[in-house]
Amino acid sequence: MERKTKINAEEGKQELVITREFDLPLELLFKAYVEAEIVEQWMGTKVLRLENKKYGGYSFETSDAKGNVVFRANGTIHEFSSNKKIIRTFEMENAPFGVQLELLQFEQLTADTSKLIIHTIYESVAKRDQLLKLPFAQGINMAHNRLEEIVNKSK
Repeated sequence: MERKTKINAEEGKQELVITREFDLPLELLFKAYVEAEIVEQWMGTKVLRLENKKYGGYSFETSDAKGNVVFRANGTIHEFSSNKKIIRTFEMENAPFGVQLELLQFEQLTADTSKLIIHTIYESVAKRDQLLKLPFAQGINMAHNRLEEIVNKSK
């Protein structure tokens, strides 16, 4: 199956550019990134905090069936422009990747389609390449597929 989410990782650079076109209006795509209830559904994690404003922050947490925390991520929102852009940091706790800078751009393509471009900058090429050794591309594609499916059902 072809992955709809495309990842561009140029050799020797400490960044990734992730691009995805969605069969969703721009407003609904943006909503999927800023409404806690929707984020929880497509990311499969608990939203502990989500302050969608400049200098706001967020915190996500996932636990296993026994209640053990298996994933925790947090960051600070540096720029927030409805239906256009979010600039934020992203850090996974207890992971070797360090803090990342994420620039999310939301674009309307047609009345019913939109595009998301995520430009992620890592501390080093080595840290970026370490992430790429994981099934990262498959995971983000699956998450974006879930996002589109969940939001389409709620229309």
